Amino acid sequence: MTSTPVNPSSPASPAARLAGRTAIVTGSTSGIGAAIARTLAGEGARVVVSGRDAARGKAVVEEIRGAGGRADFVEADLAGGYDQLRVFAAEATSALGGRVDILVNNAGLYPATSTADLPDADLDAMLAVNIRAPHVLVGALAPAMAGRGSGAIVNIGSWTAVVGTPYAAMYTATKAADEQLTRCWAAEYGPRGVRVNAVAPGVTLTPGTEAGLEQLKAIAATTPAGVGVQPEDIAQAVLFLASDAAAKIHGVTLPVDGGLTTTRLN
Repeated sequence: MTSTPVNPSSPASPAARLAGRTAIVTGSTSGIGAAIARTLAGEGARVVVSGRDAARGKAVVEEIRGAGGRADFVEADLAGGYDQLRVFAAEATSALGGRVDILVNNAGLYPATSTADLPDADLDAMLAVNIRAPHVLVGALAPAMAGRGSGAIVNIGSWTAVVGTPYAAMYTATKAADEQLTRCWAAEYGPRGVRVNAVAPGVTLTPGTEAGLEQLKAIAATTPAGVGVQPEDIAQAVLFLASDAAAKIHGVTLPVDGGLTTTRLN
């Protein structure tokens, strides 16, 4: 995969890869989601930034607009009920002028505890945000894409979905579920023009992972890349899968993990 770095200081040209398209990025008020929103907007997409923190969300929107892009903030609590999720889908669609071309299911909760120490409330919230929300949003938005015969959905998985770890068992299981949903949705919607794929980040340095920074650096040092993944690395992979360059790619999970899950150096 090759891609041209996005220049956040210049507006997208008519030749931009996503010119004229619209996108929803869940959980995009910081970290990976914010990088994805900035990158898609930098390539011409009109983006809905979403999350629970309106102040952070509006800051991302202003950053995108300041660089010449188009973005709006739509507040969303993805741990809410089914009706709340469908209201969010409707509000985000309206903010984009009535059409959604790209959906990025990025929002996720990742409490890294042992099985016995995971609080019931955290378990419920993780299942709601990591699995239920993508399922409801795809059910709400993909049929319109299929009706037009075009669209792209990108789910954010995790390197932990394919290995056993002695911590965060339920989180890793939710990410494995997201990857299976990706394959099933590709089969369900692909014949009607909607491509569904996933990106699986490796150890990624974000505000949400700062507490384990030294451990993450140690893990990343054992990979061919030798360093941790940056949010912008994930954003570039999402851009590729959402663009016409990936027109014949359906149902894959693209690891962006520095070789963590595919290689061993010793």
